Order: sequence, then structure tokens, then C-alpha cells
Amino acid sequence: MDQGNLLQMLLLRGLGTTTLVADRLRSVSQDWVRSGRVDPNQAPALVDDVLRALRGESPEVEQQAERQLERNRDQLLHDLGLARQRELDELRGRIDRLERMMRQRGTADVAPLQDTDFPPD
Repeated sequence: MDQGNLLQMLLLRGLGTTTLVADRLRSVSQDWVRSGRVDPNQAPALVDDVLRALRGESPEVEQQAERQLERNRDQLLHDLGLARQRELDELRGRIDRLERMMRQRGTADVAPLQDTDFPPD
């Protein structure tokens, strides 16, 4: 199947599903108004809030998804035994401080540490 066709089909199905959900939500909210479970003035706001969230217009939902994605990424890096950029930056800072301390103690002629100065893993 053509990639463009597949993407178009998925997009149309997504739009159709969103429209179906919106119609059903309006129907249910009207039923709730009729039964007295929801205030008639609150029903449209409820529908608008849910539809905004479905369309991705809710910053809170986006922020929550971003946080979850970051947690998943961090867990994957941890599982693979890889360091995150923040951890590498911290180690570089510690090495810089140690080199500065060595120079201050009178070993200024010592060259900065290189990767070859450390034993292999």
C-alpha cells in the first residue's frame, strides 16, 4: 500500500472517530441535562473541554504526555546502561574542578587528563 494513501486513510479515520465521539458526547450531555445530572449552562463547557483535549489543545494534557515521554526515555537509557547528557555534563564539571585543584596545589605542569589516562572499562 502506498505510504501517502495509508497516511490519508489514517487521517480520515481519525477525523471520523473524533466526529463520532463529538456527536456522541453532545448526545450524552443533552441526556444528562434532561435527567438533571448536569446544569444546562455547564453542558456546553463540558463538551468544549473534552473536544479541546481530543484535538490536543489542552496544554495540561500535552505537558503530562511530555513528562511521561521523558520518564520513558530516561528509563530506556538507564536500562541500556547509557548516560544522559546531564550526567555527562556533571562528570565534565567534576573533572574540571579536580584539574583546577591540582593546578592550585602546585602541579601546574600537569597536562589536563585525557581519555587515555584512564584504564579501559
